[in-house]
Amino acid sequence: MGKVLVLTEKPSVGRDIAKVLKCTQKGNGCLMGSKYIVTWALGHLVTLAEPEAYGDRYKTWRMEDLPMLPKEMELIVIKKTSHQFKAVKDLMRRKDVDTLVIATDAGREGELVARWIIEKAGWRKPIQRLWISSQTDRAIREGFNNLKSGRQYEDLYMSAQCRAEADWLVGLNVTRALTCKYNAQLSAGRVQTPTLAMIVQREEEIRKFVPKDYWTIQAAVNGFTVQWRERNTGQTRIFDKDKAQALAAKAQGETGKVIDVKKAAKKEPPPLAYDLTELQRDANKKYGYSAKKTLSVMQNLYERHKLVTYPRTDSRYITEDMIPTLPERLKSIAVGPYAALAREVMRNKIRTTKRLVDNSKVTDHHAIIPTEQYVDLSALSQEERHIYDLIVKRFIAVLKPSFEYEQTIINVDIKGELFTAKGKIVKSKGWKAVYDNSFCTEDEGEEDEKEQSLPEIKQGSALKVIGAKAINGKTKPPARYTEATLLSAMEHPEKFIENASLKKTMSHTSGLGTPATRADIIEKLFNSFYMEKRGKDIVPTSKGKQLIELVPGDLKSPALTAKWEQQLSGISKGQVNGKMFIGDLKGYAAKLVSTVAVSSTTFKHDNITGSKCPECGKYLLEVKGKKGKMHVCQDRECGYRKSISQLSNARCPQCHKKMEIRGEGEKKIFICPCGYREKLSAFNERKKAQKGSIDKREVSKYLKKQNSDVPINTALADALAKLKKS
Repeated sequence: MGKVLVLTEKPSVGRDIAKVLKCTQKGNGCLMGSKYIVTWALGHLVTLAEPEAYGDRYKTWRMEDLPMLPKEMELIVIKKTSHQFKAVKDLMRRKDVDTLVIATDAGREGELVARWIIEKAGWRKPIQRLWISSQTDRAIREGFNNLKSGRQYEDLYMSAQCRAEADWLVGLNVTRALTCKYNAQLSAGRVQTPTLAMIVQREEEIRKFVPKDYWTIQAAVNGFTVQWRERNTGQTRIFDKDKAQALAAKAQGETGKVIDVKKAAKKEPPPLAYDLTELQRDANKKYGYSAKKTLSVMQNLYERHKLVTYPRTDSRYITEDMIPTLPERLKSIAVGPYAALAREVMRNKIRTTKRLVDNSKVTDHHAIIPTEQYVDLSALSQEERHIYDLIVKRFIAVLKPSFEYEQTIINVDIKGELFTAKGKIVKSKGWKAVYDNSFCTEDEGEEDEKEQSLPEIKQGSALKVIGAKAINGKTKPPARYTEATLLSAMEHPEKFIENASLKKTMSHTSGLGTPATRADIIEKLFNSFYMEKRGKDIVPTSKGKQLIELVPGDLKSPALTAKWEQQLSGISKGQVNGKMFIGDLKGYAAKLVSTVAVSSTTFKHDNITGSKCPECGKYLLEVKGKKGKMHVCQDRECGYRKSISQLSNARCPQCHKKMEIRGEGEKKIFICPCGYREKLSAFNERKKAQKGSIDKREVSKYLKKQNSDVPINTALADALAKLKKS
């Protein structure tokens, strides 16, 4: 019997699988055993060819050469990792290897990584698929005992390929059209453009917003406060100052009568388990982590530490066959701060409900939960601890009973006007005990009336009004997006669609992009200088606003993009024809190029500096990246850029805000928004005085790290770099 070749996505995963399969002999880009050979990709080894591969005319960017619509899309080996591709290809061509096991990530993109390598290397022998949701030794062993036929995943591969080709056809065609038309570094894409459109639209709503004054009326009675409420509508806000003051005066000094006292037992069920998007939201709200940062930390917890299940999931449920594994998972997390909580759940009979176990709501992967792997908390970095803490607490909370309380509502009549008060008495903390009143769950709506401690009062009681006043407030504009709220908007874009049938269709799709791709989209919008951060808030730049004016209308629509995701999902299930999907897209790409070509709109750089580019002489643009400011050349063919300031981790000695570093060499200077300035030499002296001594090499290393350029990881930048070399 021949050998089995196992293809994994990364060397770290390859080593884990090799250990379980007893492959200990090192080979060229692989580990070998008596039955198995384990090899790996380095992420993608093969990708779609750039436009210039389809003919010399695409080596230069000209509007008349668009649209680019290759009959068949070509695959090329990525030069940077070509040595590993050759190693994998050589293993595939060994005569003693007769079966291949795809062991890349169990998802759409993982399938694509493997299948492109298989296609480019010319593998024609049988294929099997390892499909697991955690990287523990047990999960790997069980996975290899239950390998699936590769044929089961042909449709998943087709959907992944269609996704990649769709991005190429629309993204590169529209990017070239915009760039040629306006001679500026502009790019568009099927997910990034509607996402940016939401940011721009929100900024426009804020700009147009006119705050209005309103008043609420509160009256102090017998040790608590009651609030005026309009009898018919329940509204508490009054937009007429005179009316508000008159109502306050009317209640002043009067005696009110308690109309009724309503007491109701309430239950609040535990939150759902985490999917990736919900975890990214909470990590952003609690720790300020970007979506990309959270995913990166999650990959470590999944691959390296093997403490959590597959991160790139869009499900918040588990399947029935996982119920028997819950006690062991609880046992593994019963350490440190989680010991008492986990043991309490184990002491009682573990009760699961449809809020956790629902086979119908699990597609490729279940919710993110801990594995049965023993955890050494001291082995985790601070960031890993933070994310692990969120996952473990949510897992325990899901298995605990509802939060129970008694809500009391008192209605009081004061001179014919209705006033109310709300109070809450906790009966059982339930799942909320896990969080001890700290950060715990999904967004909670603002209550217009605060809960307070209420005395025991009976219907018909008289209440003396000690004081009544009209309190002024102002209506607020819609809040700017943070990464947390932007992820929510991308996940549920149906909120931005008026058409009822489209809205319904949208609610059943995964939204803009997938849980696995949203972090990269947000990062790309920052790195392309279409938006920037002010604190946690995201604001569009002038470039971002103008781009939304320039791109064809329907490319801005979340409806269109989510429809594509729905079709890709249909392709993965064998319900939609992939070739027809790509055929339609070619027509759509041609239409988009034509729309850009005939547009009469103009683009204007409003961030031009007085400094000229040292390479081409054109005026430089000042842009703000995630780590600081830089000067970039406005000419797309030049590509010059230089960092001019970086946000450091050094704190201002006066106001304690983070300072910027400007200048070069010994002329470097620390600058704070409060006006404080400090030369590098003075900074070193101050640090020396604080610490007793200072290591010059450490300072140099620190400054070098601060001054590393912000990468612009866009398809356009990559294409321009290749263009420059050719």
